[in-house]
Amino acid sequence: MSGAGATLRTSVTDGILVITMSRAEARNAMTIEMAEGIAHALDELDARPDLAVGVLTGEGGTFCAGADIKRLAAGQSATVPGRGFGGLVEKPPGKPLVAAVEGWALGGGFELVLACDLVVCGTGARFGLPEVSRGLVARAGGALRLPRRLPRAIALEVLLAGQPLTAARAHHFGLVNDVVEDGAALDAALGLAGRVGAHAPLAVAATKRIVDESHDWPAADMFTRQRAYTDPVFASADAAEGALAFAEKRRPRWSST
Repeated sequence: MSGAGATLRTSVTDGILVITMSRAEARNAMTIEMAEGIAHALDELDARPDLAVGVLTGEGGTFCAGADIKRLAAGQSATVPGRGFGGLVEKPPGKPLVAAVEGWALGGGFELVLACDLVVCGTGARFGLPEVSRGLVARAGGALRLPRRLPRAIALEVLLAGQPLTAARAHHFGLVNDVVEDGAALDAALGLAGRVGAHAPLAVAATKRIVDESHDWPAADMFTRQRAYTDPVFASADAAEGALAFAEKRRPRWSST
């Protein structure tokens, strides 16, 4: 895949779409051009049957420092209609997305991380939502998603006191899947993405939808509701192939998307 412009680079390796925010001189602060590039890349991720998983990362030792404040002050938004900040936070892709974090994920950059499904970071990574110190609210998913991912008191410490999370603390509370040596987050994220992408696409997509959508299902209805997602999987060619491959002690050859 060709590059997506000066502020974003994309590449494909083994069915994984790697999306790299590429404004190292500005700590990968988000611009509308970058946001539109991310939105386009995520649309492509969901549309292409040869792509199974996405990885979002930043270059230059920083994930993303949030919105470009200078451009924001000049009235230039980094929000894509229908997709939200960074082309991601209001409409994550249907396929799994892994964040590979080095350095700071700050403000909107942290909210991008929260919109991802899995997170790998370097030991020096920091996650912060300093919006209240600037008279603002973390409205790109921070105030909504963080309390669902962390204990309430810890989430409020980040949101109200502006106290950033270290990589170790984020891992302790389950916000991060793995912490690796600085500079190794992308390789570790690719390894994790590869393990996800090795499995049946239809089953992976259905599982992700159930996890994302079932948090407010009434207990009395939740098994009935999940059948809309699970019945097509169990009736699929991939379900038959999975059983046959297991019996024949070989790798499955998935066909569904």
